[in-house]
Amino acid sequence: MNTCGKVGVIMLTSGAETSRVEQTVEFIGKASGVNVTCYVTMTAVFISINDLGNTMMFKSRLGGFNLQKVDELNQLSRQYTEGQINYEELKLQIAQVDNQVIDFSLPLKIFGAGLVSVAPMLVFKATWGDLALSFFIGIFGYLAAYFIGLKHNLPYIKEATGGITIAILANLAVLLGLGHDSGQMIVSSLMPLVPGVAITNSLREIMAGEIISGLVRAVDAILVAVAIGSGVIIGASLVYLVR
Repeated sequence: MNTCGKVGVIMLTSGAETSRVEQTVEFIGKASGVNVTCYVTMTAVFISINDLGNTMMFKSRLGGFNLQKVDELNQLSRQYTEGQINYEELKLQIAQVDNQVIDFSLPLKIFGAGLVSVAPMLVFKATWGDLALSFFIGIFGYLAAYFIGLKHNLPYIKEATGGITIAILANLAVLLGLGHDSGQMIVSSLMPLVPGVAITNSLREIMAGEIISGLVRAVDAILVAVAIGSGVIIGASLVYLVR
């Protein structure tokens, strides 16, 4: 039960859908010869052994998204189910997945944020100058959100900070004659902050019949979008007040 609960919590906080978490936990129980039932909400994982009538609850919370951990735990459950690893090896590798920090370097994140910020400008058929500005504005917006996130744990504050930074820089670029369309630059530069994975997972949850967890994820994504939009409004207003 402890092993199953640990797997469930890691997967849930890493962004896995509730149905995937339940199936993975139950497969591990079945492979161990135990009739396990798993029920998952966005704040808890419930593990029950039907033959004994025992139930345990493992608290969780909405976390970020680390789909590599979800993939690794899926692979471990398949290997265990197929008999490629034993139970002790399974526990050891689960602990390793839980403790390892899977992340990219900051320079690579910065470059990636710049590339993501450029992509929508190609759809807008913007000028080369606006496209280049979006690359750097997106990077500064991402860095503002990143460093605020390191210093403050308040929810949605980093997204709002990123929106403020991007709106200020885009409007200043137009006022200084460096850019042509601040609206296009803002929309494009906001892409690194948009909760795309959260929105996708919420829709998948709802389509799978997991209405409660799907709505919780959707509300969280909507609040992130509201924080970003509020930051853009504040940043644009500040520029027009002081110009």
